[in-house]
Amino acid sequence: MSEWSSGEIYESYVGRWSRLVAAEFVAWLDQPTGLRWLDVGCGTGALTSAILRTADPASVLGVDPSAGFVEYARKTVTDERASFEVRSAAELPDGPYDAVVAGLVLNFIPERVEALRRMREIGSTVAVYVWDYSDGMELMRYFFDAMIEVRPQDREHDEGLRFAFCTAQGLDGLFSEAGFTTVDLREIDVPTEFASFDDYWQPFMGGQGVAPAYLRALDESDQLALREAVRSRLPIEADGTIRLKARAWAAKAVS
Repeated sequence: MSEWSSGEIYESYVGRWSRLVAAEFVAWLDQPTGLRWLDVGCGTGALTSAILRTADPASVLGVDPSAGFVEYARKTVTDERASFEVRSAAELPDGPYDAVVAGLVLNFIPERVEALRRMREIGSTVAVYVWDYSDGMELMRYFFDAMIEVRPQDREHDEGLRFAFCTAQGLDGLFSEAGFTTVDLREIDVPTEFASFDDYWQPFMGGQGVAPAYLRALDESDQLALREAVRSRLPIEADGTIRLKARAWAAKAVS
């Protein structure tokens, strides 16, 4: 199974938290009603759903290279104003669009500056958000900190190191390099609460996303060692509840 193929499993891992960020993100964009939107890397439809629910768009086109994610979005987002296509960030439609947005995808685009330039060509407003992998996205940070303790030889898998630009300063630099002159930035924090350690850990076993795909590739003994290292680090309350936060960094600019 590809790490980006099952919409259902991805939702249990991080999609559900993306939906909370998406709502804050769309409210912050504060766009007029009746616009044409393009959702780049739409995934399971979290951001598209927020746009439909709160921004009263004329239309939203969601594009994603994962056929499995697009299939999930088509099944779960039934608003007639929304449509979905299998496309990569290198194959964006011509537009024009009033707003071009991308949630949790910029760091997975190899040619990200070129993608932002293309978004600038076809969109009046361009905006993105990414997880704060190095610090504020705690459910992932606990996992990778434990991984570095248990398997320091695998440090290069740490998303905090791989995506070190996912900060306010990093996003500002990318947007500037892509030709935007004024960039607005903000952090978005949302709560991520788990009923138990199993509630926290089970989504990592699904193989959907960077950390789950890494975990699945380990042998069983290494999986168990990492599991216990993560458990020992988490702030587990007396009733088993785990209360964390997920921080995203958002950027927006007018082309």
